[in-house]
Amino acid sequence: MKSRYFTPNEVLLHNTPEDCWVSFLGRVYDLTPICAQNKGSVLLRPILNEAGRDISHWFDAQTGEVRCHIDPVTNCYVPYTPFGRFIHIPPPHPTTDWATDFGTPWWKDENLIIGYLTKKTRFVRIFNTLALHKHEIEVCVEETMTDILVRYLKVNAHAASYTWKYNGVVLDMEKNLEENNIKEEIQDIEDLFMPQLYLYYNDDLTEA
Repeated sequence: MKSRYFTPNEVLLHNTPEDCWVSFLGRVYDLTPICAQNKGSVLLRPILNEAGRDISHWFDAQTGEVRCHIDPVTNCYVPYTPFGRFIHIPPPHPTTDWATDFGTPWWKDENLIIGYLTKKTRFVRIFNTLALHKHEIEVCVEETMTDILVRYLKVNAHAASYTWKYNGVVLDMEKNLEENNIKEEIQDIEDLFMPQLYLYYNDDLTEA
């Protein structure tokens, strides 16, 4: 399956117990099932407090595990959870009511991964030469022109019936902006150049 990339703003929209996403170490996770399974648990609070945000600082970038430290009281090496202990983190002291049969901890469960967090976003302006409409959209630098087309479908359901061009050159829809020689240029400190893509109507093949 093709990898999907998300912008931080897209992840941020999913910030409730019924629709909970987080990102960390470059991946985006849908933790809605975890929230449903542990509804009402105090251990959900740290996760819900960060719903829709990046929590990479919770984890060791080298191992992918929760960061640990030496507990100043017990002198033991334990998970470092300054914002509160969360789901699948063991209690700091031995106890008989700690269930260990939950299987894979959620941060290691690849079934919860829904895509990747973009390394960077860009804005592009799309000009429909038929309707004479302009729209600005935020895209991921890793996305191909086809991926950008899919984003634009929310604005124009027939976007696939257009030829996409930049500076008069037909774009390769299997390449990203950079690969299509659409560079990100800085005009000055305050003004970031926004490339304008032109759409030229062909036939309405999307009606078929």
